[in-house]
Amino acid sequence: MNSRTRFIVMTISAPVIAFAVVGGFLGKVLAREDTYPQLRIFGDVVELISSNYVEEANIDRVMRGAMKGLADGLDPDSAYLTPDEVKQVEAGTPLPAGDVGIELTRQYYLRVIAARDDSPAAKAGIRTGDYIRAINDKPTREMSVFEGVRALRGAPGSKVRVTIIRGNTADPHVIDLTRETLPAADVNGRIAGPGVGYVRIAAIGRETTAHVKSQIAELTKSGAGKLVIDVRRTSSGMLDNGIDLARLFVASGTLSTRETRGGTRETITAASGDGSVTLPAAILMDAGTSGAAELFAAALSANSRAELIGEHTIGRTAMQKLVKLPDGSGLWLSTSRYLMPSGTQLHEKGLEPTVAVDEPDLEFGQTPAPGDPVLEKALERLADKKAA
Repeated sequence: MNSRTRFIVMTISAPVIAFAVVGGFLGKVLAREDTYPQLRIFGDVVELISSNYVEEANIDRVMRGAMKGLADGLDPDSAYLTPDEVKQVEAGTPLPAGDVGIELTRQYYLRVIAARDDSPAAKAGIRTGDYIRAINDKPTREMSVFEGVRALRGAPGSKVRVTIIRGNTADPHVIDLTRETLPAADVNGRIAGPGVGYVRIAAIGRETTAHVKSQIAELTKSGAGKLVIDVRRTSSGMLDNGIDLARLFVASGTLSTRETRGGTRETITAASGDGSVTLPAAILMDAGTSGAAELFAAALSANSRAELIGEHTIGRTAMQKLVKLPDGSGLWLSTSRYLMPSGTQLHEKGLEPTVAVDEPDLEFGQTPAPGDPVLEKALERLADKKAA
């Protein structure tokens, strides 16, 4: 390795080494014998690029790509942040009010977890599982979830163009969405069948538990003795809010387990005063159910408070924090995750339904057939349960 290459390797390795010292996250990893060969290979790759690439490589660009690649090897919510993005996080700058209602994950391209009820994305027919190949004609192949969320936001009334791919089709759909200020209302309900109340939770926030409690009280007055709780396509909200919502239904037992680096675990249990709602319940979920809604569903299922009807969930229950690097860039890194109440993995594994019912597949622009097979199955299951 010549002196110029050594200088390049030292330059691009410094942030990684500093990160290990400052954050402590890589210390144990670097101590493993099998890590040093990987670092040597990394140096060899840099030397080969420096010496053999057809033109003089932009090392800064190569380094940014390498750092993004490191984050890509983790979960979809972890990301490498540029210095400008780090400044936005540190400043606590709120996202613009205009939104299109898409919750994102990453799978080669950015991918839709869910489109919120009555949002511009939902009205345009965007569904769980759709790939977003480009945002405003910028490819998402190298775009993190962090970047994608910010690219979709803007001033209410402004437009954003998304290029959508559904399933295995090679024919993309280009859609112009007008950003809106999405309504704060997150809960509504109705009587879905004889003695059965239906509660739709579109998003989970700080006020959701109070709203659900109020909605159930209204349904009870209307004769509901059983409940269907619909968290299909429910993906937004802080994870802790999902546990708070579970407290409304679970009087005793383990609600969740929080795990940090090194296997340290904190058991979260129901407390005195929890479990004020005692009605038999079924939860509707699908591949768009994630985050706080998954924790809510997992807590009720594990404590025999509800059956889970529908599809396997995505498994997205990690919490991220910013770790700064010496050059002003940073890592948006998953540093803790919530587990099932039993202590088994939920993040990136997902939650299995008690009764599996698939949502119908639709071609882009196709109108859904009448009826709701998932809700119908829940009503069928509840019919055999005694009302509270």
